[in-house]
Amino acid sequence: MEIVFLGTGGGRINLIKQVRWTGGFRINSDVANIHVDPGPGALIRSLQLKQDPLKIDALIVSHAHIDHCNDTNLMIEAMTGYALKKKGLLIGSKNLLEDPNERLVTAYHREHCGEVFYPKFENGNFERKKFQIKKSGDKTSEFEIDFIKVKHDEKTTFGFKLYLENKVIGYTSDTNYFPELGELFSSCDYLIINVLKPQDDGIPDHLETAHAIKIISTAKPKLAIMNHMGISMIRASPASQARIIEEATGVRTIAAKDGQSIKDGLNAYF
Repeated sequence: MEIVFLGTGGGRINLIKQVRWTGGFRINSDVANIHVDPGPGALIRSLQLKQDPLKIDALIVSHAHIDHCNDTNLMIEAMTGYALKKKGLLIGSKNLLEDPNERLVTAYHREHCGEVFYPKFENGNFERKKFQIKKSGDKTSEFEIDFIKVKHDEKTTFGFKLYLENKVIGYTSDTNYFPELGELFSSCDYLIINVLKPQDDGIPDHLETAHAIKIISTAKPKLAIMNHMGISMIRASPASQARIIEEATGVRTIAAKDGQSIKDGLNAYF
């Protein structure tokens, strides 16, 4: 299994200046190849990093903000073989897929997906779902996701815990801090945590370094990975903030870099 970062930047200033890329990240495995949050540049960075977009089995789009979803229609065209086949799995937030005022995923592209799903959270902030991916011939593969409702100004935003090849990959997406986050993201091998800023800047709906310390202290992943970093975090040095988090939590913590590949089993990360 491999996690490839096609963009580690976040925030509106970075979005336009592209100091850090904004293409999301890709999980490659024998079970499925999954692209998460295909923001601006997802297609270009995939090609640049030799991550064949035609081999995507599933897209997960955590919410309907442009830095997370801009290239969704492009990546659907790739996933569906140039929009010539009905195949692949599209998972998105309810607003992304259902809000008539957004129309961020076109009807044309939705119709080409083999399956379209959004978490409904009918019984609280947690929903588990098993998905089946059709491979070549009659072969299929399966994986499970725990969808986690987070608190963001896009009200249908979700994070998740993905169960794949006997590993658990957690992803917070964008969220305000709330005390239950640490427990909700417990038992992860990798926890990808969107830490936009080093400290409070008066703007809600995103995590800062102190929040990451609280979450990671409780969640105790084997590896914590900082992602989706804004201009203030970039200026503060993500690597130095990762060291602060690691020293406070005792959990191995790194700040992801654009183009970085994290492969399962590398001793450097455990």
